[in-house]
Amino acid sequence: MEIASMKVGFIGLGAMGSAMASNLIKAGHEVTVWNRSPGPTEPLVSLGAKVVKTADRAAQGDVLFSMLANDQAVRAVFFDDGLIDGMDKGTVHVNHATISVALARELVEAHASRGLDYLAAPVFGRPDVAAAGKLNILAAGKPHVLVRVRSLLEAMGSRIWPLGEAPERANVVKIAGNFMLGAAIESMAEASALARAHGVSAADFLEVMTSSLFAAPAYQGYAKLIAESRYTPAGFALPLGYKDIGLALAAADAERVPLPLAGVLRDSLLEALSAGDEDVDWAIMAQVAARRAHLDERKL
Repeated sequence: MEIASMKVGFIGLGAMGSAMASNLIKAGHEVTVWNRSPGPTEPLVSLGAKVVKTADRAAQGDVLFSMLANDQAVRAVFFDDGLIDGMDKGTVHVNHATISVALARELVEAHASRGLDYLAAPVFGRPDVAAAGKLNILAAGKPHVLVRVRSLLEAMGSRIWPLGEAPERANVVKIAGNFMLGAAIESMAEASALARAHGVSAADFLEVMTSSLFAAPAYQGYAKLIAESRYTPAGFALPLGYKDIGLALAAADAERVPLPLAGVLRDSLLEALSAGDEDVDWAIMAQVAARRAHLDERKL
């Protein structure tokens, strides 16, 4: 069945947002894009996107997608810059950002009070997965809103995971999932340091683990980065990982859920940041574990 073209806007064109917007264009939709820095818009123009100078001009279609970096960026664009007040009633806002549960609830109320439809749709997948249109998209909001945008989401993902009518449910699942990813990286980082201290290379150790006990994409992907000490370009940047573990701790504190391991992850990520590592993948935690054991000084 042929899917009707829709007029959509997309704001926030980092590595993920750019890849997602490109798939909407390739699916035949009329896409208008905005980004605070204009550089990322250029490749999308070559695909057929229209570029606008202000975010509100991107919100003139049927649906507005946003993939902004954090709570601060979402607040700045939608509240401080007044975007949410400039959107027409009935417009759907699909928010892909990984944000706090508190902000998610605030956004629900802000959209409802202005007659706007809202869907939380954070995603699992790195930029290469986004480019291939194979993201796993978490979706929470009113059922009719999801029905309205499903074909658009399907252009960007291999599977849509409905999680109920309360949008913050999708954000909780995203935060909890990223917490699990961080835990996987930390466990591989520490275990690799242990193996290296006893003369087994990280590459050999991780090949065994990810081909047997932990033969799963998340482990295999991050194990490859650790084995090759390849932390740039960042598929998921260290500051974002640190931010997401902070979100997990905040969500846990709000409902009195102890997350002891999250504290360990926060400290490992903070240690990496304190060493000056910024534009690197959060798999750099393997380097933190190696430094703690002084493996390089011991020539191991």
